[in-house]
Amino acid sequence: MAASPDIPGHPSPLGSGRRYHVAVIGGGRSSEHDVSVASALGVATALRERGHRVTELTIGRTGEWCQGGRAIEAGTAVQLLTGCDVAFPVLHGVHGEDGTVAGLLDMIGVPAVGSPVRPGALAMDKAVTKLLARHIGVAVADGVTVTSVDAATALANIAFPVVVKPSSGGSSHGVSIANGTDDLAPAVELALTFDREAVVEAFVSGREIDIAVYRDARGVLRAGAALEISVAHGEVFDAESKYDGSARFVVPAPLSSPERQRITEHAHRLYDTFGCRGVARFDFFLTNDGPVLNEINTSPGMTEQSQVPRMYGALGMSYDELVDELVAAACEPAR
Repeated sequence: MAASPDIPGHPSPLGSGRRYHVAVIGGGRSSEHDVSVASALGVATALRERGHRVTELTIGRTGEWCQGGRAIEAGTAVQLLTGCDVAFPVLHGVHGEDGTVAGLLDMIGVPAVGSPVRPGALAMDKAVTKLLARHIGVAVADGVTVTSVDAATALANIAFPVVVKPSSGGSSHGVSIANGTDDLAPAVELALTFDREAVVEAFVSGREIDIAVYRDARGVLRAGAALEISVAHGEVFDAESKYDGSARFVVPAPLSSPERQRITEHAHRLYDTFGCRGVARFDFFLTNDGPVLNEINTSPGMTEQSQVPRMYGALGMSYDELVDELVAAACEPAR
């Protein structure tokens, strides 16, 4: 398949002009429920702007299906979904982005915007992501997976500082830095409140560079402009800095041509290796030795101010055009 360069002004087909009945699914049982609700609202609004018919569904914090603020039976939700041409899940984290909802949609025969079960499940597990990335030649930070505080504190020859994070999850919830032995136990304890496994990995010193990729209806891989996240020296892009406005996004990121090309090539390789569909975001650290993969998001934030729309906006693609493109790719995939 052809791939687009990551350069400003790269042309896009901007959808097919056809209009669909789209079920937009937001919310979910994860810690990212509120972000997902905001993403779903943005997507639904953009789709209506493009002339699509939209049915909005929300999954509550405890797993119930809702429409218009009222709980509905699961069977009713399935009937609504099967009455649509395509579903657009905007669910982040576990019980959604991890392939759960993709599996449901596949079983009931509803095409979906976004990745299917396998890439969602693989990318959600940070330890598995590292194994696959390393296998295809993409650098990752050295790390280990632990299931208890005792297992973490028993690690031999650990070199501080380390980053401790839940093995699954998103929005940087439960992520912290341990600068010494005294910090390690509380950091692991925090991570384990979000998942049954925690990843303890070497702190990578480098610029945080993210890039998004999707495959359009013509089968062409479309990379957004690379985006740089600027945080205070020695800090991580955690849940607090992600939403309190203290982090600064620079897009397009100031990269040399070789740096931009290498990051884009890594993202394309990861997208195809994991079997992603729809738009996926690839987060890297750019070090003196080249890019190091941090994580893969198969269902990234999709509010108008989220990173992914900003990346494509820097190339001249509006938010509603991007959303329209993703629907076209799901409904009219290249043969």
